[in-house]
Amino acid sequence: MMEMTRGWSDVSFETVLHGEVEEPPYPAFGRWRGAPLRNDCADLLRRVGLRPTRQRMLLGWLLFSKGGRHVTAETLHAEASETGAQISLATVYNALHQFTEAGLLRSIGVDGSKSFFDTDPTTHHHFFVDQEDRLLDVPSPGVSLAKVPEPLPGYETARVDIIVHLRRKQV
Repeated sequence: MMEMTRGWSDVSFETVLHGEVEEPPYPAFGRWRGAPLRNDCADLLRRVGLRPTRQRMLLGWLLFSKGGRHVTAETLHAEASETGAQISLATVYNALHQFTEAGLLRSIGVDGSKSFFDTDPTTHHHFFVDQEDRLLDVPSPGVSLAKVPEPLPGYETARVDIIVHLRRKQV
């Protein structure tokens, strides 16, 4: 039996996939909706109605074993490729969208040309560092809005997302 004092980042994907870890060290897969997850990736996927395929297991492990993250499909694909896995970029995109629809991720569009996927699906705001293509959480207390516009007739406001674009000061 493996020592249980390590974090998920210290456990290889192969040991997770082949069941060599009976119960994950806590907190497993960081936090989801504010509560520590006490199940492995397969249980998490089943809980949200997704079949734990080899590709989803790999991507779930990469996404949720490193705490709160903002990734693009391309960066996640590169991480998956570094493990030696043969996985297409299209499969990564499909899995990210499935995880988002299941409530595990939040998709954040930046400038209409780039999408990031946030492992914290709760409502919160972001900084985007333009020259560095980095998305960061706005720390609490966050953003204060004096007034949100009234929705169009027949609609209701679902949520308000604010992305503050940053650039380094010119010295």
